Amino acid sequence: MTLTEMRYIVALARERHFGRAAEACHVSQPTLSVAIKKVEGQIGAVLFERSASDVRITALGERIVDQARRVLEEAVKLEEIASASGDAMGGQLRVGIIYTIAPYLLPQLIPALNREAPAMPLFLKEDFTANLIPALKSGELDVIIIALPLAEPGLVAQPVYDEPFRVVVPARHPWVGRLDIPAAELEGQSLLLLGQGNCFRDQVLESCPRLGDQGAQAHMLEGSSLETIRYMVASGAGVAVMPSTAADPLIEREPLVRVLPFAGQSPSRTVGLVWRVTYPHTQAIDVLRAAVLSCSLSGATVRR
Repeated sequence: MTLTEMRYIVALARERHFGRAAEACHVSQPTLSVAIKKVEGQIGAVLFERSASDVRITALGERIVDQARRVLEEAVKLEEIASASGDAMGGQLRVGIIYTIAPYLLPQLIPALNREAPAMPLFLKEDFTANLIPALKSGELDVIIIALPLAEPGLVAQPVYDEPFRVVVPARHPWVGRLDIPAAELEGQSLLLLGQGNCFRDQVLESCPRLGDQGAQAHMLEGSSLETIRYMVASGAGVAVMPSTAADPLIEREPLVRVLPFAGQSPSRTVGLVWRVTYPHTQAIDVLRAAVLSCSLSGATVRR
């Protein structure tokens, strides 16, 4: 089995969809399908069960994929040893970033990096944390920007900034005019949350534990992005919890909502950089971190 074929089966195991796996591997779907069938033919067993609507991995497939991941991670280490003498600032930096950070950080980060490292273009991949971590480990990405904490063998995590959460309500909501909102009062409200798989959804529920109760969940609605949730709040559909980088700019530009702080100790999240221990171009990571620190992010407190 070649390294390329290993990447194909790992991608299919992660995506559980031939089209998405092919897109992740930058090949056509027929190319990926033929390669998977070739591997199964060589092994003499089925690794993936196909149906019209689903792809499931077999027990043997799980074992093969686990070993393939290990081989790919070791192969990345070899590549990094070989490239250690290269120009860290003269090549592309492959950056993964989660959906709830990208729209609010990138507009400032890209100009800052262009000033500090004009010869270092970025390849950007927006995705969920659960997908970015395997991509980082496999060498598809060099560094990811996610919410911490994260403890994974072989990875280094460095905090960059903290940001508090805000309560965002329609402009005609009864809470308008109040100085702050206790977290407990969110229970019973029509609360707008991101969908399953988004780490910010989990952070909101962890910060306000009573929202996890079955009664509170009956009042929850889901949006596909923070921007979609913002418009739902503006329409009067409910209230939302948003990070300050997304919420605070609405104070001046969105007249149909009001942004309120939490009472007492505000829930918050820590945003940081994560990269492989073996990644050789740490100078590029340092430049990226300095560029993030130079951004003026609404409500955020940087970690020097």
